[in-house]
Amino acid sequence: MKSIKILALLLGIGLLFSCEDRLDVVPEDQVASNTVFNSLATINGTVVGIYSKNQSGDLNGMAQLMGDFMADDVNFVGSFPSLQEIDEFQTLATNTSIDNIWLDGYELIGAANNVIQNLPPVTDITGLDEATKAQFVAEAKFLRAVTYLKLVNLFAQPYQFAQGSNLGVPLVLQPFEGGDISAFQLERSSVNEVHAQIEQDLLEAIPDLPAENGVRAESGAAMALLARLYLYREQWSQAAEMANQVIGSGNYALAGTYDFYDDNPGSSEHIFVVVNTPTDGPQEAAGSDEVYVNFYNPAPGGRGDAPFSQDLLDAFAAEPGDLRFTTLSQAATDAGGNDTFFTLKYPDVVNNASDGMVLRITEMYLIRAEANLRGGTSIGATPLEDINLLRDRAGLGPLGTVDLDAILNERRKELCFEGHRRMDLLRNNRNLRPGGGPESEPGANKVIFPIVEDETTNNPNITQNPGNF
Repeated sequence: MKSIKILALLLGIGLLFSCEDRLDVVPEDQVASNTVFNSLATINGTVVGIYSKNQSGDLNGMAQLMGDFMADDVNFVGSFPSLQEIDEFQTLATNTSIDNIWLDGYELIGAANNVIQNLPPVTDITGLDEATKAQFVAEAKFLRAVTYLKLVNLFAQPYQFAQGSNLGVPLVLQPFEGGDISAFQLERSSVNEVHAQIEQDLLEAIPDLPAENGVRAESGAAMALLARLYLYREQWSQAAEMANQVIGSGNYALAGTYDFYDDNPGSSEHIFVVVNTPTDGPQEAAGSDEVYVNFYNPAPGGRGDAPFSQDLLDAFAAEPGDLRFTTLSQAATDAGGNDTFFTLKYPDVVNNASDGMVLRITEMYLIRAEANLRGGTSIGATPLEDINLLRDRAGLGPLGTVDLDAILNERRKELCFEGHRRMDLLRNNRNLRPGGGPESEPGANKVIFPIVEDETTNNPNITQNPGNF
């Protein structure tokens, strides 16, 4: 369990160097602003440091795992008590897994805030022109937006619960630089307010991000995340328009096969990926690879904790020959000794270096299809055209008509093990488990996480979620 509290974490900033294709970095914490912003190398290293924080297994890895095993895609058979609590909808505020998500999330936000606020006034740095400075700030805003969307999805009921008027998470928008601690003891902003900040960050980031940026954030990544936000908020025309812009940009394209996992940045499929390398190692906060081993079979090297659920197997069995199953699954025995199947979406378990999907072009086709269907529009294509395009790649025949159930089924089979299923069910007012009881119904207390004890202990102004003490 991490003992550092958010306010202490806000003091730190990761200073990392050498950003090549796979962001090989070494962190140095708690570097003073006047040292961080005194050269192009240290400024770039500070921005890369935010990417390193985003690489944390608690933010990228754990969120994907929980997003699927809280729903109906994964049969969790692991022995970690903190994950068992979550799987059984009995999560406590003392749960170490959610504590780490909260703390790592606000650590990243603090590092991003430092760049967003303190970099713009910097002048007279050799090699640092205004365009480069604006790009660095835009990258920080994108990563802050990614993190706030993750936190509000996990710790608050979705927009549909109360049209976004329900409590979200605290909006911390200033770096902590030794000032008044009480200024950071904030009440939770509403979901609408958190979403508005995410939208603002992304809209401001889009014009200052490059169209191509290696494994770092690109303008297409900000547009893609905005499309997801609009979908979650039922802003159908805006979701379809934004997804259509990403598709029409020409910077991304559907891969011909499903071998693009762990092929970053080589595949046209990728919009934004969390990259892990063999040198990262499975140590705490090193990378999401330390969590992805739960998804993989015990031989060679996986934990075998998170195989396909029977319900997901049945969904694939309904249409035999789906390449998303035949090429991306492996029969094996899980940690409980049961014969089952595991995903192959995280293939480099031996080296602890599987990459994590955050945004890929296929999701944009799915967003455009759903938003067009629900909005009664045909922006860029008809829903049927988009869905049949994805089915063709999967080796399935075309549908004659398409409805919401068909689109959600394609989302499920396309995005399983990437962490989308929980939110797809909750935002569509569907129980997280087949035949699930009231504890897994939309709006139930434990389909979201309690505010962690570290925060409620140190922040007298914050409100706990219902059903938690």
